[in-house]
Amino acid sequence: MLDKTGIAKRIAKEVKDGYYVNLGIGIPTLVANYVRDDIEVEFQSENGVLGMGPFPFEGEEDADLINAGKQTITTLPGASFFDSSMSFSMIRGQHVDLTILGAMEVSEEGDIANWKIPGKMVKGMGGAMDLVASAENIIVAMMHTNKAGESKLLKKCSLPLTGVACVKKIVTNLAVIEVTSDGFKLLERAPGISVEDIRKATEGTLIVEGDIPEMEL
Repeated sequence: MLDKTGIAKRIAKEVKDGYYVNLGIGIPTLVANYVRDDIEVEFQSENGVLGMGPFPFEGEEDADLINAGKQTITTLPGASFFDSSMSFSMIRGQHVDLTILGAMEVSEEGDIANWKIPGKMVKGMGGAMDLVASAENIIVAMMHTNKAGESKLLKKCSLPLTGVACVKKIVTNLAVIEVTSDGFKLLERAPGISVEDIRKATEGTLIVEGDIPEMEL
């Protein structure tokens, strides 16, 4: 089973040379720490940063450099800063190659709910709706089940949706899963996790074809 760092490490393998990547709040922000050194990647944040680097070491933080989740960041040589209107023009103009988001629920049809739990105070959706409406490649980083042990990979989302039929791939603490027209297709197992473990933790339709390899980090 993976922890949050393990999920981020596995997703980092999906980042290709030359990509422009937007990282959502939560687990996705860790991905920048694990991208291969031999490729060039531009990380974009909707608050107006292009060219984010890994998180700063303790004591080296600059309070003026933050991402959309208000975490302190570093920047790479050539990084640029701009207002939110330009940032969202990049997003809505489909100039981002890969978007990595957290989620509270994902349906087997690729719907995502990641911004609101009814009855709980939230500040708003932020840039999530723009990201899911504009991005052609969305990977979700999430825990497979909630704190009560209930599946978060569902037949239908029960929470207010952020986007419809937009998620392409999911990496959880248990598995790597592709969203297909037939349901959740199991691609890889987390270390020490069996196919049966994943079946039990998945409410939505789970497609298992052949031997499922253990993921490499």
